Amino acid sequence: MAIMYFCKMRLFKKIVDFYIYSNIHVALAGFSMTKITLINFGISNNLTPLFVAFSILISYNFIRFYEIKNNRLNWFKDWLFMNIKEILILLILSILGLGAISLFTDFNLKSLLILFPFAFMTFFYAIPLFKIGKLEVSFRNFPMIKIFSIAIAWAGISVFFPLYEANYQFTSAVYLEFLQRILILLAITIPFDIRDIAADAKSLKTLPQILGVNFSKVLGILLLFGFILMEIFKENFTYFGLLVVILVSIITSLFLWFSSPNKSRYYTSFWVESIPIVWLGLLIFIKL
Repeated sequence: MAIMYFCKMRLFKKIVDFYIYSNIHVALAGFSMTKITLINFGISNNLTPLFVAFSILISYNFIRFYEIKNNRLNWFKDWLFMNIKEILILLILSILGLGAISLFTDFNLKSLLILFPFAFMTFFYAIPLFKIGKLEVSFRNFPMIKIFSIAIAWAGISVFFPLYEANYQFTSAVYLEFLQRILILLAITIPFDIRDIAADAKSLKTLPQILGVNFSKVLGILLLFGFILMEIFKENFTYFGLLVVILVSIITSLFLWFSSPNKSRYYTSFWVESIPIVWLGLLIFIKL
């Protein structure tokens, strides 16, 4: 019995690791963020959430390959090469998925224009724009820019892109949604910076490096208060929407407050990354 239990747990861990490290989990988070926008603006039967998910799988795994090639992520290298066939199959399926959406549906290809600057920020977050000697210049390596580049890129991809693709007129409500999304994304990203506080170069000047871990948590909670407050000023305000935002803020604040540099990677890479998925689930459940 003990051996069978051990084998089951080992198989379960292998499946979870593949789900997280192959970026399926982060792709599902991107899908959820995009779907939330469409629900908030009353848009249905739209394929942009799938387009975003496939794009994340391709870009994030490509970035992983690049970083390993340049002797980064040494902790991840062995796992990647043990699962290289499965990763390549996942990438091929993602490329086919993007091709099918782009060529065989009524997907608005002009929407790629508004996606480009945010995709550019995502792609060159880790991959350098250029090099000065041995210094690589990327969004991640600019002091104090790291967390903001992530939040702005994800907000643009999950708000502007799906609405533009659906030919939705950009009103003040759209820009308010964008700013509100930046606030929640900044709060979600802080636990990652807390986790990496020892690994990040001092020159990056991340929030935990500048403010300390505890003050960064307080700032994150203040951002969540702003996130809730902005919901009240929306043109399409509903009490159901406000309830969802409050619940998401409570969940995020708990993950934020209990984050620390000593937490395992599962804490951020799975649990914190699950917040958009939980958000979508709550939104669908309460609307039903």
